[in-house]
Amino acid sequence: MEYPLNFIEEFCDNLQRFRDSDMRDIDIMRKVIKNMILLLLILSLSISTAFLIYLHFFKSDGRSLSGEWTAELNLTEQAAATAFIWLQDIEGVSVSFQDVESGMQKLTVQVVLNLEATTGSEGAFHCSILPESYNMCEQAAYEAFAAIFRELLAERLRMAGYTGDTDKDDLEALVTETFGMSTVSYLMTYGPALLPSLEDLQARYEGSGTYEAAEGILTRRYDNGTVKTENYVWDNSGLVLAEEEDSDGQGQMKTEILIFRKK
Repeated sequence: MEYPLNFIEEFCDNLQRFRDSDMRDIDIMRKVIKNMILLLLILSLSISTAFLIYLHFFKSDGRSLSGEWTAELNLTEQAAATAFIWLQDIEGVSVSFQDVESGMQKLTVQVVLNLEATTGSEGAFHCSILPESYNMCEQAAYEAFAAIFRELLAERLRMAGYTGDTDKDDLEALVTETFGMSTVSYLMTYGPALLPSLEDLQARYEGSGTYEAAEGILTRRYDNGTVKTENYVWDNSGLVLAEEEDSDGQGQMKTEILIFRKK
């Protein structure tokens, strides 16, 4: 059987036609994914509630917060959910959310928090996202995405009757010959945004201002007027911050937990 030089292009054209002609099935699938994400959110809330109870009974022991702290912001679940929804549009092959999530592990971005005490419980702070950390996370996310995409492409080729090699190098050569770019570049250009943008993360986490720590509560007042209140506790891993936030703008509260380690 001849090497299918136009197969990838036809494959993606079929993907687009499938999206245009079968939106009802896609809507149903997206509802399923939303329900799955809601279930994960409920489980997360249960864990967060238990953690807040822990914070209530085991508050800070009065140690100094001063210093440079780093935390890993985990974006794995969001990237996996986004990739899964996009991959569901591929006709003739199937993939589970668990398959996608297991292929995308430890997708984290580094958050740096500098605290400089001026009195025992008050001081100044500066928080930032490391751009190089974000770039590494984004690259790792799309490389994992590309690996899953190649597996589905190989399955689709076999379903079409192709009997040649479908290992990584052969599929990569086929994609490159068809589109003039690698699988990773193709997905970064034409695929979904797996991560929040760097600008969005910077807007959410970055800033400077003053802080006050009392009774296990860390209150940060940003120079732009924003006030962030977090529970904090010490453990063997370092400084644990927990913040309740409205996750959907409709009163559905979610607790975000970040574990900071001193540099």
